[in-house]
Amino acid sequence: MSSFGTYLIGFVVLIIGLALAAYLLNAPPLWIGVGVVILLGLAIIKGTSQTKRRDPPSP
Repeated sequence: MSSFGTYLIGFVVLIIGLALAAYLLNAPPLWIGVGVVILLGLAIIKGTSQTKRRDPPSP
């Protein structure tokens, strides 16, 4: 599995845990959904910037 896939799986587990905690704290479901979408966007942005392959130096 690629490092991006591993990173994304870990972030999704984190998001599920945070959403469950928000649900148990009686946060409105709409705001839980908004938080999940924002965190997924951040995970994709961060994952691509940290795991992208660098171009090899030119000769």
